[in-house]
Amino acid sequence: MAKENLQLDTMEIPDLLAEITSMQNEYQQMKFDHAIRGLANPLEIRQLRRKIARFNTEVRQRELAAMAPEQLMMRTKIVERRRRQRR
Repeated sequence: MAKENLQLDTMEIPDLLAEITSMQNEYQQMKFDHAIRGLANPLEIRQLRRKIARFNTEVRQRELAAMAPEQLMMRTKIVERRRRQRR
């Protein structure tokens, strides 16, 4: 897992998005293959799904880091409003 984190740090956002798309296509294919004939190791599906989530998290963290303080403040207000509406 540590090697993967190093890989994420060196990649640019467009590269991350391209990799996410590639992994999502692979995930769909794996799900289809598993439904039709089964996989030798079904845990690969879970591992790939978690890897996609890690990449998505990295992209979102970078988006938040690039936001201006005003945008972050507005985002906080929106989140609070949604929390109040759920109650």
